[in-house]
Amino acid sequence: MKTFELKYGCNPNQKPASIYMKDGSDLPITILNGRPGYINFLDALNSWQLVKELKEATGMACATSFKHVSPTSAAVGKPLNENLKKACFVDDVEGLDENPLACAYARARGTDRMCSFGDWVALSDTCDAMTASLIAREVSDGVIAPGYTDEALAILKTKRKGSYNVVAIDPDYVPEVQETKQVFGITFEQGRNNFKINNELLSNIVTKNTDLPESAKIDLIVALITLKYTQSNSVCFAVDGQAIGVGAGQQSRIHCTRLAGGKADTWFLRQHPKTLSLPFRADLGRPNRDNVIDGYINGNEEDVCADGIWQNYFTEQPARLTDEDKKDFLSSITGVALGSDAFFPFADNIKRAYASGVKYIAEPGGSIRDDLVIAEADKDDMVMAFTGMRLFHH
Repeated sequence: MKTFELKYGCNPNQKPASIYMKDGSDLPITILNGRPGYINFLDALNSWQLVKELKEATGMACATSFKHVSPTSAAVGKPLNENLKKACFVDDVEGLDENPLACAYARARGTDRMCSFGDWVALSDTCDAMTASLIAREVSDGVIAPGYTDEALAILKTKRKGSYNVVAIDPDYVPEVQETKQVFGITFEQGRNNFKINNELLSNIVTKNTDLPESAKIDLIVALITLKYTQSNSVCFAVDGQAIGVGAGQQSRIHCTRLAGGKADTWFLRQHPKTLSLPFRADLGRPNRDNVIDGYINGNEEDVCADGIWQNYFTEQPARLTDEDKKDFLSSITGVALGSDAFFPFADNIKRAYASGVKYIAEPGGSIRDDLVIAEADKDDMVMAFTGMRLFHH
């Protein structure tokens, strides 16, 4: 296939639209089901790059969930503990721990479930039946992977009344070194960002504490590769092989850190005993449960525990998750990793990160206030590496 005609571009008024190879060669993708759109392909091709690089860097199966050209999360295929399984709505899946790809997907899709509503999925490895079954029960637009088993493809083809988008990509495809795009009729050209993110990038530790365990290195690599494909400015919190809070597209770095930290806090509080024991009505669907859980934790548009409201969601009135409950639970969290796509200009980012359990940091360095940032990290016995490499993505 040399050209694929799209229904429209970013918006319905942007016609005609298509994807094709500039040199006239065949596209490195095969559409196995559905009819992906313009934004679908932007998500698909960016998300595929993320999981491909993460697999190369860690050697582990991995997955990511994308929305509007940024990841909500990315994860490697580590087994989930029982509380995490319940928080990710996969505690009913037998044999999950024996399937690294399914574990990676469960983590990536389960991290920020509200933002992942209607997502695009990327898988580093051939999609198997268990992973396909997990994808099939979530609200999602499509998936890209290097291949699919016959059983997995049959499962995915039943999704969205047979219209679910399933794309296979040639895992050996390598794009041209130079890339171009147009803005307002003007063509931009640059070298593709082929910078490799690996353990060597974390060797320049600038804090007094230099103890960076292997598990933290994996978390920092997850964070940095996630940032490489996140709209900038961006900050990413990660722990146990998964991104747990992504702050994307903010003009101020402290706003990135606050946004990512707030998402990380919510992810942890989804595993609070009170949250895990919420007595949901059996007829309440998964997306509605996500909204209610978020409201229960963050007290958003309505008080889900109030008289006259709780009956819409629960079989009995639940105990509230108080500010003291949240403070006590979050105060026990430590060992979280944080990556930033550019340097921290002020120490306030370190203070906010520490409040969400951050112990390990990777950022480019190069600010005129690096000394103040390092001093703040030293105050809390953090480990911080200067990577020397900015990871802006636009």
